[in-house]
Amino acid sequence: MAKRFYNEIKGLKVTEVPNHVKPMLSLDYVKKTLQKGLDNYNAKYIQTSSIDPLLHVCFGGMIFSYLVALPEERRHLEHAQHAKEHGGH
Repeated sequence: MAKRFYNEIKGLKVTEVPNHVKPMLSLDYVKKTLQKGLDNYNAKYIQTSSIDPLLHVCFGGMIFSYLVALPEERRHLEHAQHAKEHGGH
């Protein structure tokens, strides 16, 4: 998706970019694009009885839980480093 977007704006002048990007930020465009993506996902994985959606949920859940726990883990590491530097517990 990013590569396609880059290729679209590559040939534009700097002053033309805002007029090209502005319609993409509308709510209708986002809804239409999301619906198209869900339809494509349904056709590719759900209708073919693929096991991939289960893997997507499992890996997505692992990544999400990692990202949620990351700030707390960083605080623990920073606290341990601070304690090590200052002779704390």
